[in-house]
Amino acid sequence: MSYVRTFLPWIVFAAFPSAQWQWGALAGLLVAVVVTVQQRRTGVHLDALIMETGSAAFFAALAVIAFADPHSAVHPYSAALSSATLALIAGASLLVRKPFTLGIAKRTTPREVWGRRRFVRINVVITGVWTVCFTVTAGALAALAHAGQGHSTTGTLVQAAGFVVPMLFTVRYVAAAQAKAGNR
Repeated sequence: MSYVRTFLPWIVFAAFPSAQWQWGALAGLLVAVVVTVQQRRTGVHLDALIMETGSAAFFAALAVIAFADPHSAVHPYSAALSSATLALIAGASLLVRKPFTLGIAKRTTPREVWGRRRFVRINVVITGVWTVCFTVTAGALAALAHAGQGHSTTGTLVQAAGFVVPMLFTVRYVAAAQAKAGNR
């Protein structure tokens, strides 16, 4: 459930029809702000909300662009820019040694595990996979947009795969790591 909450602004944005992208961007911004505020109220620290705060910043900028010029040249590339932004946020979280998945994992993992190298390493690997998937998705969506197919069924499938593939990897990798830890 934590991943769904983290990516809810992006899901909401994707659910809006392409012609209504400015409203999708505004809805994404509102959801990102609500999720961030709700998480802060439950005691989650800002360093565990890297993706949420980055999402809010992206959707704020996109909403300004979209409302200023609904026919902006940015529009056909909005899905690619979304994935590129996710890749940038995820990659930056690795660079500052605070993988974004660490904040998510801490919400369901006992505190005594948080400082263990293995726990951190698992999250570095998982965040790395998300970063690569977002990067590949951004490239594929940019190519589709350039070909005039950005808001097509193919584009939607590519975008969905950009979330489903790393989600499946995460579930399987965590299960394998837990099984390995249980065998020790």
